[in-house]
Amino acid sequence: MNFTYNRGGGFLSSIPPVTKNIIIINVLIWIMTELNQHFMIETFAMFYPSSPFFRPWQIVTHMFMHGGFWHIFFNMYTLFIFGSVLERVWGTKKFLFFYFATGLGAVALHTGVQWIEAQSYMAQIAEGKAAGAASLHALKMTPTVGASGAIYGLLMGYAMLFPDTVLTLIFPPVSLKAKWFVLIFAAIELSTGVFGIGGGIAHFAHLGGLLFGWLIVLYWKRNNKMYQYR
Repeated sequence: MNFTYNRGGGFLSSIPPVTKNIIIINVLIWIMTELNQHFMIETFAMFYPSSPFFRPWQIVTHMFMHGGFWHIFFNMYTLFIFGSVLERVWGTKKFLFFYFATGLGAVALHTGVQWIEAQSYMAQIAEGKAAGAASLHALKMTPTVGASGAIYGLLMGYAMLFPDTVLTLIFPPVSLKAKWFVLIFAAIELSTGVFGIGGGIAHFAHLGGLLFGWLIVLYWKRNNKMYQYR
């Protein structure tokens, strides 16, 4: 099966359809969030399942939410760069599956880590420690937003397909092969997540995206499904 894209209609028409539509949806929802932040975050951000604000659809909708301009800018820039390549390689259906599978894998690991934290806080409450109750309340009231889990999945997918491609960061201007960048990102996310560095960032969601991206591509490689579009 061959995939072709119209390159005669300007910049947007040169972007593969799934990548383009995901970017457009993210931008529109970001604008809506800027206009009515309270409603959008309370309704569509991801809350811990026992939070009074949790709704089942948040498992998906949080992937289209962002916490500010630079958050959405870097996520969508990365999606444009790596998503365009992967969608052309895999085709629209396979790429769409990969994007959402890694995004859902990311929130699964993130929520699993939150559950472990919640158990620790409840043990503190049982011991009569007030800090446990405050920490548990904060966990339930803190929303999670962003496409970063799926974006990290794309980075892993790209690194597994093109491991020796040299990439250069915008800041700092460092050049490394894709496989080394991904390993460094994974090490940073694991260490910062374990030691609680960089509060407000869902480090384990990033790790979840990397992990599920690795598992999916590994499965496709081992079963000769990497370039089958169905």
